[in-house]
Amino acid sequence: MRIAGVALFALAMATTPVVAQDKQTLADIRQELTILHVEMQKLKRELSTTGSPSVQIGGNSVLERVAAMEAELQRMTAQTEQLENRVNQVVIDGTNRIGDLEFRLVELEGGDVSKLGKTSTLGGGEALPAAAPAVPSAPATELAVGEDADLKAAKAALAAGDNAKAANLLASFSTTYPGSPLAAEAEMARGQALDGLGDTREAARAYLASFNANTSGPLAPDALYRLGAALGTLGQIQQACITLGEVAVRFPAAPAVAQSREAMSKLGCS
Repeated sequence: MRIAGVALFALAMATTPVVAQDKQTLADIRQELTILHVEMQKLKRELSTTGSPSVQIGGNSVLERVAAMEAELQRMTAQTEQLENRVNQVVIDGTNRIGDLEFRLVELEGGDVSKLGKTSTLGGGEALPAAAPAVPSAPATELAVGEDADLKAAKAALAAGDNAKAANLLASFSTTYPGSPLAAEAEMARGQALDGLGDTREAARAYLASFNANTSGPLAPDALYRLGAALGTLGQIQQACITLGEVAVRFPAAPAVAQSREAMSKLGCS
């Protein structure tokens, strides 16, 4: 859930020392805020009507008219739930991004990141739980043109051992397709590329982003394990032990549990 993801971020990163100047500038962060603003404008357009109502209730008998109204009600309910899911996903993703931006801004300005509070939910209030569609329908989220191909190209560079090219392609992917349904996969691959380049600190952020993108998805256990392992490499032993311990708590049947326990043993976690 979003709150758990943000709490884990604060727990894992709040006391992490600055080992190098953050690669992002204030201009980069301002650009990310612009992207969030664009997403909010898209949501506002969803609330605008497109013309006069087009509901057509036909039929020659009472039963036919009742059946037509039931069918139309089901269609409208399914469409409403799809829009609700979409809004909630944007709120969750936007809140996580704002929390990360707040952390980086404080870090760039030399402030105390340990005093950061919980990030406010984007738009205010709490995001509503996603509801299941009332009737079978097509997937609510579709990929943009070139989205899948761009991710495959980046992963091909990673598989070929070209970590620098893969990291650049995946960073571009995140900028080009904010809120992508492939975000968890892309951030996981970016973390692996950054690990290959020896940039453990940025790799940890990528693994965190992968976990936050889908906290219950198939990549979540491995992302949490890799985040904990990266924190251990950075010398944040206490946070690493807590993060690694969460793998077995959240995903007791996942293969990453064995890896996490092995890493905890090496770190001397109690």
